[in-house]
Amino acid sequence: MTGQSRRGRPRSGEQAARRRAALDAALAELVEHGLEGMTMQAVAARAGSSKESLYSWFGNRQGLLAALIERQSEQVNAAVTAALERPAEPRAMLTAIAENLLGLLVGEASVALNRAAMASAELSELLLRHGRHTTGPLVEAYLGRLAADGVLRIDDPAEAFGLLYGLAVRDLQIRVLLGERPPSADEIRAGARVAADRFLALTGAGR
Repeated sequence: MTGQSRRGRPRSGEQAARRRAALDAALAELVEHGLEGMTMQAVAARAGSSKESLYSWFGNRQGLLAALIERQSEQVNAAVTAALERPAEPRAMLTAIAENLLGLLVGEASVALNRAAMASAELSELLLRHGRHTTGPLVEAYLGRLAADGVLRIDDPAEAFGLLYGLAVRDLQIRVLLGERPPSADEIRAGARVAADRFLALTGAGR
């Protein structure tokens, strides 16, 4: 039998695909209707699944939100790692980092998940652990390499990342979380260039 097990259950690959579809549906519901509107019934209907399957996979709505946060963070960190491994001169790389940070943090998925996490200490801790506390060290390692190569004059890569983060994100994330229109792609790109230039002006070895 190729499609199902002897007991009529889906193969593991099919079940994994159905679980991914459920996560996609949950994120869409969260973005469109907010935390209050994201019910297990609505997610199941959107995913073409059943509430029983959702409870089996995630336990409850809190578990579903946790799985969403973990998946989003894994995708972001994989993208950051891949970007940092591509060859680029420092100014271009720092601009790309700043653009990706800001684009991510004001994007609809991140905004929806951050708003949901604010309602739960457990989800907030999870978001920080898999997000900022995982992504940060990836960039900090890159900044440390630039310092070792004499490109930057910094004593603490973590402090330097905090500076780059602040220059790139500014107060835009909190303003979007509070309902303000997110910046356009062109505005994000322009802001990232300014952030990278200012960062190098403050930390560059050639200043």
